Amino acid sequence: MSDLIAQHADLPAGDVEWLHLLVGDWQVLSDLAFADLVLWLPSRDGGFVAVAQCRPSTGATVHYDDVVGSIAPEGQRPQLEAALRELRSQRPREPRWFGAYAVREEAVPVVHDGRAVAVVARQTNLGSGRTPSRLELNYVEAADDLMAMIARGEYPAPHAATGPRRGAPRVGDGLIRLNSEGEVLYASPNALSCFHRLGIIGPLVGQSLVEVTSSAIEYQSTVDEALPVVVMGRAPWRTDIESRGVALSLRALPLTDHGQRIGAVLLCRDVSELRRRERELMSKDATIREIHHRVKNNLATVAALLRLQSRRVQIPEAREALDEATRRVATISLVHEFLSQTLDEHVELDGMLQRALRMTAEVASTRTSVRTVQNGSFGLVPAEDATPLALVLTELVTNAVEHGFPDERESGTVQIDVQRNGSQLTVRVADDGVGLGKQIDEAGRASSSGLGNQIVRTLVSNELGGSIDWREREGGGTEVIIEARLRDGLRH
Repeated sequence: MSDLIAQHADLPAGDVEWLHLLVGDWQVLSDLAFADLVLWLPSRDGGFVAVAQCRPSTGATVHYDDVVGSIAPEGQRPQLEAALRELRSQRPREPRWFGAYAVREEAVPVVHDGRAVAVVARQTNLGSGRTPSRLELNYVEAADDLMAMIARGEYPAPHAATGPRRGAPRVGDGLIRLNSEGEVLYASPNALSCFHRLGIIGPLVGQSLVEVTSSAIEYQSTVDEALPVVVMGRAPWRTDIESRGVALSLRALPLTDHGQRIGAVLLCRDVSELRRRERELMSKDATIREIHHRVKNNLATVAALLRLQSRRVQIPEAREALDEATRRVATISLVHEFLSQTLDEHVELDGMLQRALRMTAEVASTRTSVRTVQNGSFGLVPAEDATPLALVLTELVTNAVEHGFPDERESGTVQIDVQRNGSQLTVRVADDGVGLGKQIDEAGRASSSGLGNQIVRTLVSNELGGSIDWREREGGGTEVIIEARLRDGLRH
């Protein structure tokens, strides 16, 4: 829609935003009016172009094919021009024929800041030819009031609750018409059923809705402070009311006439099952987070026990092995803590890895100041691949710091280059240290006799489905190339 507006007209940003607000909430209008809505924008060449379209879910549509992007026909242009010029709705006396059925049309100017910026065509299919029911008459009267507000620049409301999130009520779910005092003028059968489930028995017409709903609220139950404002139709807000295990979602559409409130349309929907499922999900989410928290604490306890045992061991080789085990457990704990904060199937790994690798370099280096630099991004990584990938990189960085930089070096750099193409991941870990030296075997590969190298090879091969290769870095130092295939390459 924004592209069409920019292509065919020169509208200020405020007018464009007003049109977006209208289109974002005009499904209610289409359903109430049993009519198709087409937003016609005056173009630079003097014609009209359709920039948005809405079909009713309560009645037969007029346009089976989309008209967005089309130019208004010559026979319709005088009506659109008159609505734009006179700032009032235009309705011809005779219907217009679309093939075998007649269509009643109305052109309503979209007014913003006292100016008409576009025209809404309200097109009703007259093919049924039957007498409308009381419900349909009330729907259409409510639509007439809202369309008149569009022509006066009083609709849409900038802060209105729109969209289908969390069970937003729709026209067919239940409709109540209120007068300016908040008394019920009409309640649809579905609306009556909603309030009957809430424990309100009997007719609603003629009663004050705020008094009726307040009598149904249980003692000492939590009440949304916006509830009285919504049930009286004073603000275009949404709220929920819960009582006796039943939850209703309410949305108010205030009706005004030149700024004076004349009534309201209230939409309601029974969302009891939806709220029950939300509470179950919240409970499960809290349970999973608690389990993750306990696992993280257990890993931290294991690392602390290994650290204590390391301090009591007198044999240097045994102390070094325990320290390495402590570091590995701490890395797993850090990854687990990071995963427990999101609980998603895919995680952004870059922030956590930068923190872990920086800590690894600081712990592994004694006198040499080693910094880690990352180029490229891992993107969204499957949670199953996060732990092995973090372990592999921390092992490689630790090995680079411990063996690549002798004590006489004052500083050094470990660079991690990342290339991601779908599920294919290439990581290059390079340092500017002393190089591999005696660690190279006759085949030109790094010796795999060390436990750290064996862990890295196993994780890359078995967990990441890839390969790893050590080589001398051009200009001095060592570089390690990892080719891995992640479990899911659809998100990155």
